[in-house]
Order: sequence, then C-alpha cells, then structure tokens
Amino acid sequence: MPKPTEIKLHKASRVLEVTFDDGANFNLPCEFLRVHSPSAEVTGHGPGQEVLQTGKEDVNINELEPVGNYAVRLVFDDGHDTGLFSWEYLYDLGSNRETYWDRYLERLKEAGYQRRPPDEER
Repeated sequence: MPKPTEIKLHKASRVLEVTFDDGANFNLPCEFLRVHSPSAEVTGHGPGQEVLQTGKEDVNINELEPVGNYAVRLVFDDGHDTGLFSWEYLYDLGSNRETYWDRYLERLKEAGYQRRPPDEER
C-alpha cells in the first residue's frame, strides 16, 4: 500500500493535497473529506446505518494530527474530529473521488437536499 510523502492543507481553497510514494497526487476538497469521514457519526455503527451529511459546503480543516505511521486525524472547523483517515482510506478516496462524489450528490438529491455552492463559488 502506498504511503504519503507529503500532506499539504490549502486553507484558502479548502483542499487537502496528498502525494504518495508511488507518484499519485490527490487534491481532496475539505467538504468531500468531511462527508466521507470514516467516523461513526458518518458511517454509523454497521451496514445501512450511514448518516447523510448536509450543509458542509463551507467546511474547512483546522488541524492535521498524525496518528502513528498509518493515519491522520482531521480536525474540521465544524467541530468534527473523530475520523481517522488511514493512508489506505485516503488513497481510496483519491482514486475514486469522482465516483464517490457522484454517489454523494445522488444521495443528496434522493433526500431532497439542495446543495448550495460554497462561499467561493457564490
């Protein structure tokens, strides 16, 4: 499994840039990371218990906290800080970003939630 060689937070654009030792480089928006947090608040406590996250268009990351040599804890400015993003999970999110994002937008639509553009797009 590839390991990150650099993790850089771009606060102004709300993007976490992650570069891996196999050359892969992913730009992961903070909103995308927040709504895909591996925490129980988002994933629930078992299959089918996922909780759709809404209203996260303007979320940002305040802190990155390393967890051993296998993960990073992201502290979001909405107070969420319980998800541990393993290197494997970050790589998966980066590799499948478009698919996961499309699925998230479809779930919002099914729930009747109208996603508004982030501040920077208004």
